[in-house]
This record gives sequence, structure tokens and C-alpha cells, in this order.
Amino acid sequence: MSISSSTPAAGARDVNVRVEPATIEDLPDLVQLVEELMGLQHDFIPDREAHTRGIALILEQPSRGRIFVLRNDDRIFGMVNLLFTISTAVGGLVILLEDFVIHPNHRGLGYGTMLVDYVADFANKKNFKRITLLADKAGSHSQHFFKKVGFEDSHMIPMRRVID
Repeated sequence: MSISSSTPAAGARDVNVRVEPATIEDLPDLVQLVEELMGLQHDFIPDREAHTRGIALILEQPSRGRIFVLRNDDRIFGMVNLLFTISTAVGGLVILLEDFVIHPNHRGLGYGTMLVDYVADFANKKNFKRITLLADKAGSHSQHFFKKVGFEDSHMIPMRRVID
């Protein structure tokens, strides 16, 4: 399976697209999507080896999280990475949504909404209490999209400390 760079017909949505759990066999395609995503963000530098390790850690340990992909009959063109943790604020399991990416040639056709809806349904069925994500400040398109599909601004701000 390979990531497509072909463009669907203008405004056409592929009826064979589905959201599925990723498998270890999808690893090369997932790494390529994450590399493309990291290349767009100011805080990260694409690192194939690091992305491969990180994605494999999730795929090999479903208790840590899940990766879901958008695929049709012959390619993967989108993904989302969900990490699981516990919030004492809400008294239950929560999701940190990361690595949400749709290949540029497939954007604007409703696939992002399809993927978010799948994640929300998964979270509801598994009794997660909240989904949190970080959106790139410079990417107002991503912020607009996530607000459109039900995410709200938080009074919290992200901070981090990188451990070497």
C-alpha cells in the first residue's frame, strides 16, 4: 500500500474510503504522513527514525493508544494518532489527539470530518471523557477546521520541556 499523490477528481469523494485501525504493515505509509506533517510545523523537524520508533510503540501497545487511517482500496491518505491517559480533573480516561493529517490532494472533501467523527464515536463507545489536541498557531486553517468539528479553545496553554 502506498500513499497517493494522485488527485481525486475536483470535488469528487471516493466512495470506497473507510477509517480503519492501522497495522504494523502500514508503518512506512504512516511515517511518510508524519514526516509531511512535521515539515509543516514550526516546533518539529522531520526525523524518519524517530517517527518510526514512535509509531511502532503505539501500534505494538494498544493500551497506549490507537492509530486510525483513512484508506481506500489501494492507498492510505490520512491518519490520526490517539494517546490514552487519565485525567484527575474529569476522573477518567482521556485522549490526546496527535498527528492528524490528510494528504493535501485529499483535503476539502470531508475526509477530515469523517476521521474526527470516527474518533469521537470511538471515544464515546470506550467511555473516554475528553479529547484534547494541540493545533499549530501558525496553521489557522487547522484551528478553523477543529473548531468547525466541535473543538473549543482552552484557557490552558501548552508548555513543554524536552528531555535529551
